[in-house]
Amino acid sequence: MNTARIVVLVIALGAGGVAAYLASGYDNRPAPALPVAEKLPTVEVLVAKNDIQLGQAVKAEDLQWQTWPSTTASSAFIRRDSRPEAQTQIAGSIARVPLMQGEPIREQKLVRAEGSGFMAAILPSGMRAVSTEISAETGAGGFILPNDRVDIVLTRRLKNPDANSTTAGNDLILSEVILSNVRVLAIDQAPKEKDGQNAVLGKTVTLELKPDQVATLAAARQGGTLQLALRSIVDANATELTAEDLAIKRSGGVNVIRYGVQVRQLTSQK
Repeated sequence: MNTARIVVLVIALGAGGVAAYLASGYDNRPAPALPVAEKLPTVEVLVAKNDIQLGQAVKAEDLQWQTWPSTTASSAFIRRDSRPEAQTQIAGSIARVPLMQGEPIREQKLVRAEGSGFMAAILPSGMRAVSTEISAETGAGGFILPNDRVDIVLTRRLKNPDANSTTAGNDLILSEVILSNVRVLAIDQAPKEKDGQNAVLGKTVTLELKPDQVATLAAARQGGTLQLALRSIVDANATELTAEDLAIKRSGGVNVIRYGVQVRQLTSQK
């Protein structure tokens, strides 16, 4: 072996050794420390341990404390640091709306019955619960369910003013909306749907009315037949027509058309 080859071999072996040493030293270096995530401040809030149905009496075992990020905890939530005994204090309240498992408890969604009945406990302040009879024909075929919104239509029969003339006809049938956007509280004694049913053929409907609407409904029941018209869920938040608005609409009267010609205008009888 000549001298040149020996020199090249020595250089190659030396370079390999240096590379191995450098690689070994690099692998032994400690890995850079990962940034430590900042711990978010938390607070314990009272939540529903199980699903709570509308009208259900809440028990202490239906509630539990759950850790919640303090930055997203609403001021309406019940916090353990400010009300450590809330779990037992709230026991016995009635749920005004359904509560899902894990949902934070808000005082506005509960009411203390204080010995009153269920309906009186969940009825909003200033409102009245009034019942009236319905059937499949007057109750939208049974598709009206609790918490739906309806219009109330009064249909009545009026004497034909031409009854004694040679052109006498049948009595006049008039229909008008007397109340609009009324909330249904219950069908018969059921304040909520049962087992996901989508129709209830009840005999009685309980409505949520204002005091002046109670008188309107009571008078209408004596003056004709009442029918409920189911409103679309999209229209549930529509502006409600007041009694004055409905009275103005009715004050225009009804045009009587015969054979395509208007023969007279009937005004609404009080």
